[in-house]
Amino acid sequence: MEVLTVTSTLKDRFLEIRKNTERICSSLEKDDFSTQPVAYVSPPKWHLGHTTWFFEQFVLSEYKKDYRLFSDDFSYCFNSYYNNVGDRILRANRGNMTRPTIDDVFNYRRYVSQHLSEFLDEDLSADILEIVEIGMQHEQQHQELLTYDIKYIFGNQPAFPALETNIQLQQEIDNGFIEINEGVYEIGHKSKEFCFDNELGVHKTYIHKCKIASKLVTNGEYIEFIEAGGYTNFNLWHADGWDWVKSEQITSPMYWHKHKGIWMQYTLKGLVEVDLNLPVNHVSFYEAWAFAEWKGMRLPTEFEWEVASKQLNYGQLWEWTNSAYLPYPNYQKAEGAIGEYNGKFMVNTMVLRGASLATPKYHCRPTYRNFFTPDTRWHFSGIRLAK
Repeated sequence: MEVLTVTSTLKDRFLEIRKNTERICSSLEKDDFSTQPVAYVSPPKWHLGHTTWFFEQFVLSEYKKDYRLFSDDFSYCFNSYYNNVGDRILRANRGNMTRPTIDDVFNYRRYVSQHLSEFLDEDLSADILEIVEIGMQHEQQHQELLTYDIKYIFGNQPAFPALETNIQLQQEIDNGFIEINEGVYEIGHKSKEFCFDNELGVHKTYIHKCKIASKLVTNGEYIEFIEAGGYTNFNLWHADGWDWVKSEQITSPMYWHKHKGIWMQYTLKGLVEVDLNLPVNHVSFYEAWAFAEWKGMRLPTEFEWEVASKQLNYGQLWEWTNSAYLPYPNYQKAEGAIGEYNGKFMVNTMVLRGASLATPKYHCRPTYRNFFTPDTRWHFSGIRLAK
């Protein structure tokens, strides 16, 4: 894992990343910060606190001499899933916290940012700089999650409020299918730039001759699937997916509403009519797989996707693959709490590749392995077909 060793550059990046997180929240009113409509959506206040706690817990309290915690209670409030660190509130209860207040959390952010900024002026070891780098990458991941969660909070209110954002999907050009020749290919992160541990373990894999679509599936194509009875034909679905459709009464992508015979969808700009030419968004792996079945095609594996990525115009939506999230050969999990970051989720999840419009710029790389459970669809997710 390569990290920057020029602390002035690292300090500038740290401060800019911290500002960007708060910019995402610039449209929010105080009442918006503590809302948690469902268990998997965390309140914006929690994201602001958690990304701050990460730096305090793993950098300042461990390595900065005479550092004093902002509050003895904040680790319990803002720890996410790090069992090595100690107890924490249940994820579903994050929205029950009226205290600390949002003002307290912003004071906490200023306190930790100031102390870490000063700490970065010191002559720090490579190990410490590496953890700071992980912390910044971690906060950037939460910037994207924060966007998802704000959209869910707003998209489930009767007024369908809009967010000040430049996020807007664009129509893609259809250049048919890209052909991948049969052969042995090298997979995994090779450069000296930062990557997460789940991208490491460069290895070879054999790929059969196949083709991958040059564009994502559109809303118009997906409406055809709906109107053809896609959500009522059990033959198109995994058994788990069909159980999910029935138990959750799923009939369309998330945020879609049929009003007076017209498909509408909530976007970050508010409630609008579905644009047939834009990529379909907010679909689960179950839905992506069923759509591919209906089309007589399939989803690409993550390895096929990585090989084809040089010829793909990706980055609008995370793209479901047909690959389970598993460790690469020679994968090594770090010791302690940092080792809980990726490795322990390598079960019952599927890999997505590419990036989305909410993804920070430097997280958009061909080896990045995003992962979610197959029923997840509140994130910005789309479908690319293969055959």
